[in-house]
Amino acid sequence: MPRVDYSELVIALQDGDEDKANELLEEVMPKLVEYLHVVLKASPEEAKECAHQSFLDVLEQIRRGNIKENKYIFSYLIKTSRNEYIRSKKSEYKFTGDPKDVYNQIVPADQVENLVERERMQILEECLQELDPDSRRLIRYFLKNPDKSTKQVAKKFGLTHANVRTKKSRITHTLHHCFKRKSTN
Repeated sequence: MPRVDYSELVIALQDGDEDKANELLEEVMPKLVEYLHVVLKASPEEAKECAHQSFLDVLEQIRRGNIKENKYIFSYLIKTSRNEYIRSKKSEYKFTGDPKDVYNQIVPADQVENLVERERMQILEECLQELDPDSRRLIRYFLKNPDKSTKQVAKKFGLTHANVRTKKSRITHTLHHCFKRKSTN
């Protein structure tokens, strides 16, 4: 099973245990290079250079005592590598997009999921429009305020607690059947 906790690396570097540190680095560095190459499309040379530079940056932070949680060192190395790559691209004027775009890259599976989610939301909106205005207002309030209790909603809408529960149940039942009907067409 691949290791994800490299807290021993921080301890080895702090204690000056070069053998243990080198052993763990031989395991970590290829993962950083692969991440940069696969996720950010860095060339193998760019990925190696950025991974090594990020390790030097993290090493300096370890020496300064700025690493608070040793168990998150791998995550910290990944983020530092990604930032180093973005910084290097910006300095070369090759990366012309917004740096935030790199963080928000959408993989094909996410694109399909986003399309399906958009379609679901469109169907839900159509079903909401079929409700009478009072029911629509009540269920939209529940959707926008999921942490509100039925007692709080009852007070806001001037209804009894039991009436809110009943209305909510009927509305969700109606929406469920509407959604099923529209999504199968």
